[in-house]
Amino acid sequence: MRHITDRIMMIRPASFQFNEETASSNAFQTAGNYDNEVIKAKAIEEFDSMVASLRSKGITIEVIQDTAEPRKPDAIFPNNWISFHNDGTVVTYPMFAKNRRSERREDIIDTLSEKYLINKRYTFDYYEEEDRFLEGTGSMLFDRVDNIVYACLSPRTDVVLLEKYSVLMGARKIAFRSVDREGKDIYHTNVMMALGVNFCVLCLESIKNEVEKKEILQSLEDT
Repeated sequence: MRHITDRIMMIRPASFQFNEETASSNAFQTAGNYDNEVIKAKAIEEFDSMVASLRSKGITIEVIQDTAEPRKPDAIFPNNWISFHNDGTVVTYPMFAKNRRSERREDIIDTLSEKYLINKRYTFDYYEEEDRFLEGTGSMLFDRVDNIVYACLSPRTDVVLLEKYSVLMGARKIAFRSVDREGKDIYHTNVMMALGVNFCVLCLESIKNEVEKKEILQSLEDT
């Protein structure tokens, strides 16, 4: 088991632009005075450049083209609706924004299953009907080596679903609150925390609860 991978699935965007439905829970997202076609073209240019750069370093990239319809402004972020696991498990997740739910595409999973082992499927999608959300590796930061899930709770990261996921995967969960300077929940864990092979990037200042902060630091030191 490794912390990092040398194979990545990336979705080449067809309709990248400002998403009004996600802005309410993402304080870092602001609308600019830009033409949507210009934004879309720039996103595609940057995407293709990133793919080329990663491939030049020996990373295998599985590029999936986004479909034109329905329009999916955030399709470039597939980690929010799907996660892949070393034992062949695939998990799909419930999404906060209604216009992001069409990003979940069975044809993508079918295509990948032709090249990679997929022997277990779990879905949390139906919790959208209960307004409960858990947005993949945006909501949860996986320590895959030690089987620990770090998660900052927010409208997009439901504590009940986090518990269900942890039990399902036999993982230890560490849940906490992380806020911006205005006191608003940070919407995704991967905005304020990242794990590498032997290092962690963590915005400790955003965690106000000292008990939670101590638990996270102790876990990182122990692993």
